[in-house]
Amino acid sequence: MRELFNFTIEHRQGAARAATFATPHGAVETPAFMAVGTQATVKALDPDDLRAMGAPMILANAYHLHLRPGDELIRQLGGLHRFMQWDGPILTDSGGFQVFSLESLRTVDEDGVEFRSHLDGSRHRFSPEAVMEIERNLGADVIMQFDHVIPGQSDATAARDASERSVRWLARCRAAFNALEHDRPQALFPIVQGGIHAGLRAEAADAIQAIDDWKGFGIGGLSVGEEKPDMYAVLDVLHERLRADRPRYLMGVGFPEDLVEGVRRGVDLFDCVAPTRMGRNGAVFTP
Repeated sequence: MRELFNFTIEHRQGAARAATFATPHGAVETPAFMAVGTQATVKALDPDDLRAMGAPMILANAYHLHLRPGDELIRQLGGLHRFMQWDGPILTDSGGFQVFSLESLRTVDEDGVEFRSHLDGSRHRFSPEAVMEIERNLGADVIMQFDHVIPGQSDATAARDASERSVRWLARCRAAFNALEHDRPQALFPIVQGGIHAGLRAEAADAIQAIDDWKGFGIGGLSVGEEKPDMYAVLDVLHERLRADRPRYLMGVGFPEDLVEGVRRGVDLFDCVAPTRMGRNGAVFTP
């Protein structure tokens, strides 16, 4: 039996690799695409459909589930796996992208973010500690840190501010993650920020790896308005900077050409709403 959260590389071709990532709810053969079940369901598909199509892992979102139906309720009902009736691996995003996309509805400070719900306008506050409690309650196999997300074309000053804040928040996420009581094994992944600026990405990767021996890495802040060559250049930098024996998750990226280019640059996990959204509207990706 594989050790939990162990990442075993089976084959390599250049930077690309085929590997197995062991989770409490089964092994994920990578490279893998995660179906997006933002609100604990992949729209228009039930768990049997997902099993039949061989979905290796599902992504859900802490922001949306905190607002509705509530992470505490999901905890009381036995966690996300039982709530969804899905016995495979689950990853939860922290909601950083959703919170920062609210623009005029949110205010950022060093402690966290205050925002108004897009549902009813009610006030909420996310801090690294609060988000870790939410994600512990949800009980996914892999949970993401709370990070500061900025537009893809942000200048170096804004990118540095967000990247360095994300690293500071990561340290707080780690402390809260370790302090919270829990009854199931989970892995906390950090997120590398830094915009399209190679030097900032390298600095962030180094700072993150100095904090802990992480089970994997998220690569955030891409596919948010930057040009694709800029995204690929960032992946080239991080391929050289991030330790190779851990899975790398390129967040929110999933168009076919991006999957190919990402795998070519050492990425192992992807997610994107596009395939299911397009499918619901009568379109399909073909070779």
